[in-house]
Amino acid sequence: MARPKKYVIKLTDDEVKELKSVIRKKKTSKTIRCRCQIILDLDEAHGKVLTHEQSAKSNGVCLATVANTVSKYTSGGIDAVTEFKRNINSDNARRKVDGRTEARLIELACGPVPEGHSRWTIRLLEKESKVILETPVSREAIRNALKKTNFDLTKTNTGASPQRKTRNS
Repeated sequence: MARPKKYVIKLTDDEVKELKSVIRKKKTSKTIRCRCQIILDLDEAHGKVLTHEQSAKSNGVCLATVANTVSKYTSGGIDAVTEFKRNINSDNARRKVDGRTEARLIELACGPVPEGHSRWTIRLLEKESKVILETPVSREAIRNALKKTNFDLTKTNTGASPQRKTRNS
């Protein structure tokens, strides 16, 4: 004998329309689309009801994802399912450098090197960015931005390559 369902999902017509409209939007992420589809699959008020296993298989997720989505819906409603609750410490929440600032940093690093220096360093970029940019940017933020774009600050070899010593020399 099977266990009775712990959470029963019965959506109203408006909720079904809202979930379907979220799924159709181009800007909706795959995770949110998947959550909405899971809720629609398990809705007992409209159409054919799938089991958790069937819903997981049809959406290409694991059973834990289905269970977590159902509990999220029962505790917070549609709003809890259709939006991300990001941690304060996540990378996107902590980003200091936006695209415009990043472009200006790369433009600066590609430009001429200050007088008396052979190449740009992170510390030089930090000093120069304090003058150019509106918001102060730390060395670590500059390093992460340059690393993300695969920008290399290493000195280019303009002179002759150093001679290798051989045993016979």
